[in-house]
Order: sequence, then structure tokens, then C-alpha cells
Amino acid sequence: MSTRKPRGGTPEAEPTFRAGFVTFVGRPNVGKSTLTNALVGEKVAITSSKPQTTRRAIRGIVHRASGQLIVVDTPGMHRPRTLLGERLNAVVQDTLGDVDVIGFCVPANEPIGPGDRFINEQLDNFPRTRKIAIVTKTDAAGSTKVAEQLLAVSELREWDLVIPLSAVTGEQVDLLAEQVIALMPESPALYEADAVTDESETDRIAELIREAALEGVSDELPHSLAVTIDEMAERAPGGVLDIFANVFVERDSQKGIIIGHKGSRLTEVGTRARLEIENLLGRRVYLKLHVKVAKEWQRDPKQLGKLGF
Repeated sequence: MSTRKPRGGTPEAEPTFRAGFVTFVGRPNVGKSTLTNALVGEKVAITSSKPQTTRRAIRGIVHRASGQLIVVDTPGMHRPRTLLGERLNAVVQDTLGDVDVIGFCVPANEPIGPGDRFINEQLDNFPRTRKIAIVTKTDAAGSTKVAEQLLAVSELREWDLVIPLSAVTGEQVDLLAEQVIALMPESPALYEADAVTDESETDRIAELIREAALEGVSDELPHSLAVTIDEMAERAPGGVLDIFANVFVERDSQKGIIIGHKGSRLTEVGTRARLEIENLLGRRVYLKLHVKVAKEWQRDPKQLGKLGF
């Protein structure tokens, strides 16, 4: 650790800079992606009320004076029913073995259930990793409920930290960042000061389209949605960016749902996605969506590979 000399002449220790990796685990839809975005201060992970919105490990970089956190947002852990589900769980397991801190998330407004206990048991497989408990969505529960949930979580195991917060209102999010940084090893920064994610621009655009398509669909359809980018090209230097993308579903009936009456729903999806993409890129965009059927792609290894899984 370096030192500097104040005016009085006595050496004073420089603050220790720390950096490392943290991931949040929990049942689907407990607020992991919303928390990741709140910590980063920018939308790097799409969010939805639908389960299994996150499908791969997405890194968001959090910068503070005391250190740097790399937040690895992962799919929600669940009992898989398809090959895709098995691969999503494998993403979570691989991530858990590589991080410095695991944050176990439970919402304040839902009782701890079998799914939470199952995930808590899985944490025993990573004895060297620091473990913290985060009670999320405190804005959706009264103080009594939050206190009860904190007690219930504390009874599951010995945690390095237990903290309630709301990623929506920002309550205690900065405190979480500082306290997790304190659990990290001493290290120089691992990413440049202006980095917010290591996701490619193409991947972020595909995710924004999928997020728009998830809005307002039935519970069955979200699992069947996948998006790929065919082409991105400028009409002229600095001009409109043309983006051609595919929205995949598994059945013809689902294709009809996405397109809607006379294409009305697909138009809504395209408009919603385009605005988000323009906000991300800071430029005008023309977005063309094609809806395609890839039958039972969640169970087909070949098609999973083509769709990036």
C-alpha cells in the first residue's frame, strides 16, 4: 500500500483500491437485472416481469472512488424443463465458480419458498466465495414485512452481509456498492473508467428488441422468443442506421401473436425497440423486424447453437 506525506510530515496511508466480481442469484424475477442497472447507473441488462428474461451472463461495471465492481447478471436459477433451461442453469453454475462475492436475492414482498431454499443449498458448493443476502423490492413491502424477511434470510446461513434495498427507488443501492467493494480483494481497476459493460453493441440491440417483444405477451410466449441481428448498415456516414433483425418463435400461432392484427403489435414492438436503441446509440435508427418460426428451438441443440446458446 502506498503512502503520502501530509503537511505535518507524518505519512498517511492511501485508501486501498479494490476490484472484483459479484453476481446476484435468486429465483426468476426477484429483481437481479434491475439491481444491476441501478448499480451501474445505466441500462446494461434488459428487464421484464416475465421469468427467465436474462439468458446469459452480462457484465456491468460499477465505478466508485474506493473500487470497481464487475456485476455479472445471470439467468434465474430454476428446475429446467428444456435444453435451453439446462444451459441457462449451466451459465449460472459457471459464473458462481468464478466470482468473489455471491449476492442471494429474495424479494421483501414474497415469503421464502422451496425455490429460494434450493438456491441457498447450491451456495454450499462454493465454500471459498463470500456470500451476502439482499432483500430486494423494499418499496413494495412495509417495514414490518421487510424486518420479517431480514430475519428469515438470516436464519438460512451465516452471511458476510445482509442488506435490504430498493433498486427502483435507489434506497441503499450506493451502500450496497460500498459494502460489496469492501469485501473485494485489493486490485487495480479491471476496466477503463468509462466502461459500463463488455456486451457488444449488436448483442445489446438484440436484447432491447427482445425486451420490447416481451411486453404484454402471455406467460408461455417469453420462453419461445429469441432475437438475432441480420445486418446493421449506415445509409451515409453519420446518417440513419438501418438495422434488420429477426424475432424467432417456436410455433405459427406464436408468430400470429407477435405480429398482431394487420401487423399492429409488431409495429408497437418495433417502435418501442427503436426508441430504446436510439437512446443507446445516440443516433437515428430505422428498424425492420422479421418474425420467423424455428420449431421447438429450446429443445434442439443445433438451433440453440444458431441462436447463440
